[in-house]
Amino acid sequence: MGDDPPPRSVQFSVSPLPKNPLGEGRYIRTAAALIIGDEILNGKTLDMNSNYFAKYCFEHGIDLKRVEVIADDEEQIIEASRRMVQNYDFVVTSGGIGPTHDDITYSSLALAFSQSLAHHPETLARMAQMIKHRTWMSTQTPQQRAAQERMALFPDGAEILFVAQDIWVPVVRLEGKLCIFPGIPTLFQKMLNALTPFLPLPPRADRPLRIQIFTERPESMIAPYLTTLQTRLRPHAIQVGSYPVLGQGVFVSLIGRDRAMTDPPVPENGTQGNGRRIWLAEVAREVEQEVDGHVVSDEEVAARKGQCKALVAPVEIAASIGLHIGKGSLKAKY
Repeated sequence: MGDDPPPRSVQFSVSPLPKNPLGEGRYIRTAAALIIGDEILNGKTLDMNSNYFAKYCFEHGIDLKRVEVIADDEEQIIEASRRMVQNYDFVVTSGGIGPTHDDITYSSLALAFSQSLAHHPETLARMAQMIKHRTWMSTQTPQQRAAQERMALFPDGAEILFVAQDIWVPVVRLEGKLCIFPGIPTLFQKMLNALTPFLPLPPRADRPLRIQIFTERPESMIAPYLTTLQTRLRPHAIQVGSYPVLGQGVFVSLIGRDRAMTDPPVPENGTQGNGRRIWLAEVAREVEQEVDGHVVSDEEVAARKGQCKALVAPVEIAASIGLHIGKGSLKAKY
């Protein structure tokens, strides 16, 4: 059989923006991700989607509270989806929406929210338009066609959102909160980004800023100062973290909203502090001085972490052949 002819460029219409599913004036504050697939749990496939979703949430001011990986199991999907929808503003599922016997996400979620399954005509039409050029279409058996059409068999009370002009697969949204995505990372990422206009995201002023400071000092030397700093900044919802990099130093992370705050914080007895206004950037300058470090870009963070992976390799190789690298020859990362 010869190769399929190249597909024509297909452009679909995008769904109109709906009303805010959370209610007028409300925004997404919390989120959770439900990663579905036996192949994730048995190590066959590396989960990239939860990491991408975590970055998406941070960039848009959403507090990602939970990530779970579960099997292709109806009871697990039902229990986890109900719990997450009850507890969080925005829930995504990833995986289990293909044509095979173990793709049970749509059917399980229909049961979870007391809905029936029904083929979605517009999705079937878009699917057919996208694949009609393929030569195997003319030789499909009824069983193969039925398997293909399972990918358009949705809970009948769901909201169907076509978010991109070049993708026939919709984002299926349940309860105004739970959005169903494919597990393929490229599709997951593209569809999540395209879903952005359909989401009631927090205002830009409410989105967090992350500043990272790198120091060559050991973590134990800066730990007392960071503990005191976190105690002072906790009332202002600023998170202080430290992340050692093997053989190099420590990244100190400051996460908060870049707006003025009172320092010192208001004491518990209700009396006012001195009212001086400071910013997250001022805190970063203080940290630079205290830990003898400097603010670094995301690119420098990635570069240093890449060097760390290169340093870890000899340790792993030595362990695999029964060698021992003496204490003090490499610093431990913990």
